[in-house]
Amino acid sequence: MKRQWNDESLREFAATCPTGTSAPFIEQIFATRLLGGDPNLALHGGGNTSFKETSPDILGEPVETLFVKASGCDMATATMGDFVALDLKRLRWLDREMELDDSAMAAFFQTATVLPHPRQPSIETLLHAFLPFVCIDHTHPSSILALTNRNDAEKCITEAFTVPVAVLPYATVGIGCGRAVAEAVRTTPGCKGVIIRHHGLVTWGATAREAYETTIELAAHARSWLETHRTRNVTVTHDAATVDRAKKRYRTLAPLIRGCLTPQPPSDGTRRPALSMVHCIDPVLLSLLDYPEARRTVISTPLTPDYIIRVGRLPALIEQPALDDINAFRAQIFAACTAWRDEYTAFVRRCTPDQSIPAVAETALPRVLFIPGIGVICSGVSVKDARITADITAQALTVKQAVFESGGIYRNLDDDHCYNMEFRSYQRMKLTTRSVEGGLYGRIVLVTGAAGAIGSGICAGLLDRGCQVAASDLPGAALDALVNEYTGRFGADRITAIPMDVTNEESIHEGFSRIVEQFGGLDAMVVNAGIAHVATLTEMDIDAFRKLERVNTEGTLLTIREAAKLFSLQNTGGDIVLISTK
Repeated sequence: MKRQWNDESLREFAATCPTGTSAPFIEQIFATRLLGGDPNLALHGGGNTSFKETSPDILGEPVETLFVKASGCDMATATMGDFVALDLKRLRWLDREMELDDSAMAAFFQTATVLPHPRQPSIETLLHAFLPFVCIDHTHPSSILALTNRNDAEKCITEAFTVPVAVLPYATVGIGCGRAVAEAVRTTPGCKGVIIRHHGLVTWGATAREAYETTIELAAHARSWLETHRTRNVTVTHDAATVDRAKKRYRTLAPLIRGCLTPQPPSDGTRRPALSMVHCIDPVLLSLLDYPEARRTVISTPLTPDYIIRVGRLPALIEQPALDDINAFRAQIFAACTAWRDEYTAFVRRCTPDQSIPAVAETALPRVLFIPGIGVICSGVSVKDARITADITAQALTVKQAVFESGGIYRNLDDDHCYNMEFRSYQRMKLTTRSVEGGLYGRIVLVTGAAGAIGSGICAGLLDRGCQVAASDLPGAALDALVNEYTGRFGADRITAIPMDVTNEESIHEGFSRIVEQFGGLDAMVVNAGIAHVATLTEMDIDAFRKLERVNTEGTLLTIREAAKLFSLQNTGGDIVLISTK
């Protein structure tokens, strides 16, 4: 583990913070970004940090305040606005013999807010409140999870740490977990951190740097143990050529897979939910899927229940995929999804008090799919969500591989912990409410002729309504400028440039392949590419007219034909809009 703390970088960050922010608070925000910027320490809304100081409330009165990261905010990009200010005295009043459900806890947090904030504070706010330290970091280090999420965890942890740490069994996050951590610190002499099995690490300090350095130190202890206890290796048997073949297979088969993984439309007649996919592939991953024992390790529950709302309880696996037979491959995916849903439904029914099935579970499908010869496919309602799922899956594979190579057996989460976190209302708040005007959120739309005035306006309208846009035009400055402008307004995940000549069949095929590679498929196409030619009949240049025909007529037919092939492979329908100005 490398220490990333740098005083020059801290000074540069401090210059961007609001005037009046205290230097110690700025340092804790800086430390938060360092922790969140390392995927082996924290990922997308997971993990949280806090800072305590006396600060003015909305009336200017001094209050002992806990600033805690808001639920679902990304540590890697944290700013002062991502921290909720709460009255510490009121929070500590809860450290008594009482219990709170999520709705009561959320309501209490609202009453304890020192300054208005649009988001809920972290679900682990009480853990931060009950500990007496100024700066507290809670992370999910990969190396520590590789020690805790295994059959011989107690032995491994004892051997790995030469400094005092407290180790707790997994506890449902909230008031009970907060009390347990505080008690462990009180009863462990010289305690430098608390390790919670299947959850992560809690460290602290009088300063942000002290807490950060402790996190790095303890994660390094775990990493050192893993490196010296490697008893078996995953032999990399695949080379770059194999990876290239896997990428080509994905480009061909992704639309079919997307159709199988897209839930059926609700009974109210609205459209199917949107779905985007991200392909994870490298030689190590392909080799890992070749090991039967390793496959049993990776087809398991997440590293921590926090991730279940993103990746689901279990991934799905296609055994011996028929990659060269589309019909057989489609049948394999449907069979795998059916088996996954049956197991999932049984799990939900086991854990639901009245054995009913929550509505959200009725159309559930796997969000992570392992396919030997292709890799791992991660899905979400947008590319951004799918990439979050992919990042969490990548960390899980790293940890599970480390467990396998160090001779351990990965220990799954208990069903009740999985169920509690999947259907817990406070957790589901992390899935930000999205605008669904016209049912367009997350829809993948290709716009041809995007760099022109009409095309750029269409792109803007679609992006405003939540679509993901493949902006296509002839390669050049105009297309680059359009995508750069809209990337700044809407984000890099929302729009991508697809250089394409609609009169060239090879160019069209390559363009659609790039859309599949970026998003996983296509929901709609706006055929807008066209040129105009003005001349009298007596002066008409026949070559100019033939060019107009190639672009406006043949180009339209060729792009519609390619879209039809893709829609047919997805088997989810699709929209085609023709712009007839030319």
